[in-house]
Amino acid sequence: MNIMFKINGKIVTPMLNGSILPGITRNSVLFLCRQWGMEVEERKVSVDELIEAQKNGTLEEVFGTGTAAVISPVGKLRYMDEVMTIGDGNIGPVTQKLYDTITGIQTGKVEDKYGWRVRAD
Repeated sequence: MNIMFKINGKIVTPMLNGSILPGITRNSVLFLCRQWGMEVEERKVSVDELIEAQKNGTLEEVFGTGTAAVISPVGKLRYMDEVMTIGDGNIGPVTQKLYDTITGIQTGKVEDKYGWRVRAD
């Protein structure tokens, strides 16, 4: 599973560096966010940055991406004694839109504009 953060309107995720696994769902999320006009950054993300963003109100959403999990919202993060509630602890609007879009394409409820679905014979 990969982790994604919405910080000050940008989708931020750790860059691929050998310990972060590439994946279809990760790629799909980054692609969709760019298609929707969102800024996407693949870079190192520090715990200190996340704590600061949560304190100043710019850590807007956190979610995981993966084949089995698809899109999984994160309501709280903990680092040592620091517990950070993300937003109001519920799924955020971008997280929900990503989940609805990806699962909708998978099930045929949303048009597949990208040719992602293939027929298995």
